[in-house]
Amino acid sequence: MLEKNVTQVFGITPAELKQDIIQDVRKELNELSQNFQPVRPPEYLTRKEVAAILKVSLVTLSDWNSKGVLNPYRLGNLIRYKRSEIDEALIKINK
Repeated sequence: MLEKNVTQVFGITPAELKQDIIQDVRKELNELSQNFQPVRPPEYLTRKEVAAILKVSLVTLSDWNSKGVLNPYRLGNLIRYKRSEIDEALIKINK
């Protein structure tokens, strides 16, 4: 046996109800589109690029790797750094 759910709305025509729903959906979509930030893939930098950004030598960069200041990623014999992690490694000293 099929059950039917019936919702009754008083004081509004079906066309007005449809228009109200459309306006509310559009309003929500506009708010979402204004706050939407597309996910950007992580940017990987070479050792030379990181050294140039931080204005340090490759030796200093290797020293920071061994001390855990920076977190390098290795793929075969390629070493890369995430740009976001480079920015996070900089510590603000004056609060």
